[in-house]
Amino acid sequence: MPNPSFLGTTLPLVQAPMAGVQGHALAAAVCNAGGLGSIPAAMLSQEALEKELSQLTALTDKPYNVNFFCHTPPEPDPAREALWQQTLQPYYNELGLSLAGIAPGPGRAPFSEQAADVVEAFKPAVMSFHFGLPPKTLLARVKSWGSRVLASATTLDEALWLQAHGADAIIAQGLEAGGHRGIFLNGDLSTQMGTMALLPQIVQAVRVPVIAAGGIADAAGVAAAMALGASAVQIGTAYMCCPEATTSALHRAALQSPQARHTALTTLFTGRPARGIVNRLMRELGPLNPAAPAFPLATAAIAPLRAKAESVGNADFSPLWSGQNASQCGNLPAAELTRALAKGLVR
Repeated sequence: MPNPSFLGTTLPLVQAPMAGVQGHALAAAVCNAGGLGSIPAAMLSQEALEKELSQLTALTDKPYNVNFFCHTPPEPDPAREALWQQTLQPYYNELGLSLAGIAPGPGRAPFSEQAADVVEAFKPAVMSFHFGLPPKTLLARVKSWGSRVLASATTLDEALWLQAHGADAIIAQGLEAGGHRGIFLNGDLSTQMGTMALLPQIVQAVRVPVIAAGGIADAAGVAAAMALGASAVQIGTAYMCCPEATTSALHRAALQSPQARHTALTTLFTGRPARGIVNRLMRELGPLNPAAPAFPLATAAIAPLRAKAESVGNADFSPLWSGQNASQCGNLPAAELTRALAKGLVR
């Protein structure tokens, strides 16, 4: 079995951080089964983050990962916001909602000194970042705790950039992966490639360990990634229907239905490309509609539509995040799933 010592875990398996569908319960179960459980922190307030980490560390003494975004918050653009609201007006009319006084949607804040103040008390074994890396001073602070730094790369150029700027390991995020693309050097989606094409190129080019991510859902997928040189494998979608996940009933139903066979990258729900199951909003507006405001501002006007539709059992306006391979998304407890995935590690 490969040596996962760079993660500090028994198994070289990482549970992908998945904001909105999981918290400490899923992470703890994976940690206690020998993998690296993750806490998605980008949508948490400082108080909520401290609570999550306290609850996690009460359930496990194993290494764990805390994940943050590293985006630059955009300047408000009233003209684009007005266009976005105009685009969504027919749906507001249909659901009997008003565009007046839309409240800001759930925030997605980049890693900050304030967040670091909370995390430092816990000194997690691993910190991971999406959309690049934090500023040098913040990164140095994280490393001063002894935390290993992982970061997502969607291209070879991004992997080389991350290595040059201090990442201890690279997550090679293939195009199949669910949720937000980690793309950060440019926004050109034509640069994105599948896991099994991206992974060996990054492995050959960098000196740090590489973690494969995207489309891997079972032991055979784990074995394939390891055969191509991965030092570890990150799995997300397969964990989303575990009993420890907080995935909504509507989202679980979509993941376990034929609908999950059709996913697409979309900017409609947050303003940044992310892979989800195609639903009505994506079909009717086009998944990459240019009217959507910059990340994460698109969320605000979507939130009322989502809430109203979900209240009557409708997921037409919900971000149904999923990778391209939801075939193993079942009700297996997270520890059992982790052990099943680990069978792909034996050579």
